[in-house]
Amino acid sequence: MELVYYPGDTGPQERFSFFVIAEDDDGTENLAELRLYNDREGLQWNISSDDWVSYDEDNKHWVGSRSIAMYGDETLPRGQYRAVLINKGGEQTERDFVFDAPEDPRFPFPFFSIENGIYKTDSRYPVNSFIVYDQQGNALKTIPVPNPEGSISDLGLPSNARLLALWAQDEQYSTSAMTSPVSFR
Repeated sequence: MELVYYPGDTGPQERFSFFVIAEDDDGTENLAELRLYNDREGLQWNISSDDWVSYDEDNKHWVGSRSIAMYGDETLPRGQYRAVLINKGGEQTERDFVFDAPEDPRFPFPFFSIENGIYKTDSRYPVNSFIVYDQQGNALKTIPVPNPEGSISDLGLPSNARLLALWAQDEQYSTSAMTSPVSFR
C-alpha cells in the first residue's frame, strides 16, 4: 500500500494506492472482489473485479485501486488494515498488515509546468518520473525525469503522447505525490 498525495483546492489530498497479488486455483478470472478494512475506525472499501485495476509485474498478477480515499478532506487513518480477496464461489483469503505513513508530508508538493516545449520541475522527493498519457488519458509509459528542466522533444515520447504528469516518490516511507496532467501538444 502506498499513500499518494494529489493536488486539492486547499492543499494536497490523500489517497491510498492498494494492490495485492491475485491468485486463485481456478485462475484470476475467478476472482470477484477485493475488500480493504480498517477495523479500528470501522471503515471498509469494496473493489469489484469490474472496477479494479490489474497489471502484471515480475510474473505476478496484481489487482487493486489507486484511488482509495476518505470523504471530504479527511486524512486516511494509519495503522492496522485487513485485506480480503474473494473469488466467485465465496472463498476468501485474508491478510492483516500495518500501514504507518507519516501523518504530514515529508516534502512539499512538487511543482510541474510545461511552456513553449520546455518542462520545469521542482521536487524534493528522492525519485521523480513522468507519467505519459494519450489524449484520452490512458497511461502509455513511465519515464525517469532526466533533469529538473528540459525540452519535451528530448524525452523520446511516443507519437500519440499528449499529456505528462510528474510522479514524485519517497519509497522509504511508501508515499508519493502526483501532479495533474499537463498538455504539451
